[in-house]
Amino acid sequence: MAGVLRERWRRLGESAAITTGPVLESAAGWWARSARPVVEVVSPLGWIVLAVTVTAWTVGTTLGWAEALIAGLVGVLLLLLAIGFILGRSSYRVDLDLARSRVAVGDRAVGAIEVTNTADRALLPVAMELPVGRATAVFPLPRMRPGAVHEDLFTIPTHRRAVIVVGPVRSVRQDPLGLLRRQLRWTEPQDLYVHPRTVALQGSSAGFIRDLEGLPTKDLSSADVSFHALRDYVPGDDRRHIHWKTVARTNTLMVRQFEETRRAHLAIALSTNTAEYATENDFELAVSVAASIGLEAFKEQRNISIRTHAGPIHTETGRNMLDDMTRIEGRPLRGTSLDVARETADHVPNASVFFLVTGSQPSPGELRRAANVAPPGVRAFAIRCAHGLETGRASIGDLTVVSIGDLQDLGLALRKAAA
Repeated sequence: MAGVLRERWRRLGESAAITTGPVLESAAGWWARSARPVVEVVSPLGWIVLAVTVTAWTVGTTLGWAEALIAGLVGVLLLLLAIGFILGRSSYRVDLDLARSRVAVGDRAVGAIEVTNTADRALLPVAMELPVGRATAVFPLPRMRPGAVHEDLFTIPTHRRAVIVVGPVRSVRQDPLGLLRRQLRWTEPQDLYVHPRTVALQGSSAGFIRDLEGLPTKDLSSADVSFHALRDYVPGDDRRHIHWKTVARTNTLMVRQFEETRRAHLAIALSTNTAEYATENDFELAVSVAASIGLEAFKEQRNISIRTHAGPIHTETGRNMLDDMTRIEGRPLRGTSLDVARETADHVPNASVFFLVTGSQPSPGELRRAANVAPPGVRAFAIRCAHGLETGRASIGDLTVVSIGDLQDLGLALRKAAA
């Protein structure tokens, strides 16, 4: 009996869902098309005035209270006057132009708003609003004749690394009391990337990455591009590698032997665990250090892989890399430098140079354990980032530890570490 009742209840629920589904979709569409635009026009203060007006009018009518009726009448007059302020049609062409969509921390970011009256009549003054991140800039628009053009310039602060959403530009009409507020959207939002600050690492010593790689590999191969020596022919060798001039001179089959080459591949493990940094500025320094090394790898046409606790960074181009590094967020995590180093080593087994970029909090033992996960034969560096830290170099076994207290010292510190 209980099973039959459960089955009937399930069928009833399915039937109700089939019946009410289209009704709910229709109601949602009506709300989005008709009701929501009207509701959004009323400000919080407007809703309070409307509630007070309805309450006063109801009390005054029911109880015959003249003062309540007067209060209700005043509320109605205020709302009617507010409606008069927001009525009217606007016809603009608005262009939002950012001079550059990508800048570095501290660079000047400027833009312009150009508004053209496309109506065949003059338009009354309105306010143009431009959201910039969490802030909003307001540009008063004067009375404009038909075809008139008005332009405003603006500057965006770039003190911090961030992706700043600029726009959309919207015109605003509202009454003096702020009871009603009508907004019209004229442009789409645009993203402004404030990339981390970076420095060039070459300076007077070009090719620091080649210095870091050290001596070429001594692994020998029967087929590669780097010639090493000649050796006796062994059955199975590729006959294309027979050195016929030597054969003619010695009457012995000799084949070319090659030195196995390995294309440089830099792996960077960047810790985003804020517990490993003394301050937020130290974390920003670490991001700048990783970005600077990455850009130098692109300049020297080297392969590069960067990983954080959140996963890999896109490194198809320098722009993609900087865009992704702009989005990096530091937060307290359970994962440590050891975890991000292990993930990087697992995903980049063919790395030739391994960098672990972290803060000043990990101990020498923790750095050593993190560096030990690098593949054998790979030169490993740990870079400790902290403002005020004396820039220098130290060794913990085979691990080279570089301390960076100022981004400008990065190039010199790495050149010393490569020596």
